[in-house]
Amino acid sequence: MSEKIRQAVVAGTFYPDDAEILRKELSERIEIKENKLSPIVLISPHAGYYYSGSCAGKGFGLVNIPDRVIILGVDHRGSAYPYAIDGHDKWDMPMGQVQVDLKLRDKLIENSKIFKIDRNSGLDEHSIEVQIPFLQYLNPKVKILPILISGTNFDELQKGGIELAELIKNQKENILIIASTDMSHYVSSEEAKKKDKLAIEKIEALNPEGLLKTVINERISMCGVLPVVMSLIAAKELGAEETKIIEYTNSGNISGDYNQVVGYLSMMLL
Repeated sequence: MSEKIRQAVVAGTFYPDDAEILRKELSERIEIKENKLSPIVLISPHAGYYYSGSCAGKGFGLVNIPDRVIILGVDHRGSAYPYAIDGHDKWDMPMGQVQVDLKLRDKLIENSKIFKIDRNSGLDEHSIEVQIPFLQYLNPKVKILPILISGTNFDELQKGGIELAELIKNQKENILIIASTDMSHYVSSEEAKKKDKLAIEKIEALNPEGLLKTVINERISMCGVLPVVMSLIAAKELGAEETKIIEYTNSGNISGDYNQVVGYLSMMLL
């Protein structure tokens, strides 16, 4: 049976499609620290690298990247199964192919009541893809388990988070969860800071249900709230007790336009 390979779809737009140019950009954006941490979850932005690459790089530079990483992305178009596990064997990226962790995927779907493989999920989605070059750069041996989240039912998100936690508990190796999200979209810088602060406070409190309710009730255009909610649930099941904000910023600091910004957050759950 031939391998199913997912092609990069935003190389050349969100990030360079030339391997050497991409490595150079990553080397400039990733601030590698000596005293790295091994968080349960890394929350990371997913805009084009010109806008959010440095914010993401600050987070990745602080993290020990293990050989196995679960990436929770947001299905911006809502075209996939609500809790869709990627059905490919490899992702073809500018710096080389990345192996999907097939053993981890099989273990997850073995008894899952939430997740299913959707072979057509995320074919034109960027929220997972933009995280991968950072992982490749820091750990060329990395295997990924990409999952797209679009389900909004909290009970289902909770079941999914618990299933991910159980999966990780039963593995000998360390596994990192990346929750891919941008924060407020296309509002003034002041409004973004005010609204995003409300969401970030719920993350700091390790309150996934509160985060979902706050984002809905306050109409915060945090596109990846669902992956973050599920990752919060998993993190709590895995014993998370603290959080660390690495950077909160917005696109205005790059573009100079503070009237219409997108917010970016890099944060750890430990």
